[in-house]
Amino acid sequence: MKLATWNVNSIRQRENHVVRWLERVQPDILFLQEIKCEAPQFPASRFEALGYKADVVGQKAYNGVAALSRVPVEVVHTALPGVPADDAQARYIEIRTGGTTCIGIYLPNGNSGADAGYAYKLAWMEALRQRAATLLDADEPLAILGDFNVCPTDEDLSPGALPPTDALVCPATRAAYRALLWIGLTDALRALHPRGKLWTFWDYQAAAWPRDIGLRIDHALLSPTLAERLTSALPDRKERGEEQPSDHVPVVVEID
Repeated sequence: MKLATWNVNSIRQRENHVVRWLERVQPDILFLQEIKCEAPQFPASRFEALGYKADVVGQKAYNGVAALSRVPVEVVHTALPGVPADDAQARYIEIRTGGTTCIGIYLPNGNSGADAGYAYKLAWMEALRQRAATLLDADEPLAILGDFNVCPTDEDLSPGALPPTDALVCPATRAAYRALLWIGLTDALRALHPRGKLWTFWDYQAAAWPRDIGLRIDHALLSPTLAERLTSALPDRKERGEEQPSDHVPVVVEID
């Protein structure tokens, strides 16, 4: 099984990028983030022509996630259990395929909205931990992929790329990420590449891409039953060098 995640930073601007990438890489499931449109505006027919069914959790102009799958899937949740029902932010999709639960997330950034915005990020991470713990307690094979907006350690960002007060690197943020690992999830990229640069994001400003000033904020977390079958996990840096790219690149995980 080949799983992937990609923050496309507007699907209507990157529709052709995603089509080309699907043709080249052919994942079984691709989770998208920041599609920035409601479901009726999502170009599902382009992906259906390639054999991919689109399940979309959209939001006008902001956020939004989707799952493109060429294997049979069942949509289980379109909002994170434990988050208030009146939360209109489209950040979560949970699907099942062949007895495996796969979750796509766009975790809150936490840098906007002052203290309330950061509190929302931490509350969202705790709700995600509780959902993951519930699935792990049920012995569910589980994969969580997406834009986590977390640099787990200092090795996951270029020196000086972010101030220590940034919500992506704050101690409480990193502690919440570690809490996901402590319940039994494995960071797929670091499992196979414990050290070194694995950037998944380069800002559009300050020539970050040509200077290779990046962050690792897009992750794939696997339950033990999937982690022991992990064969490959890498960011696809090639996409950042394309014309008018997203500021994120896909992360691809292969499970035997």
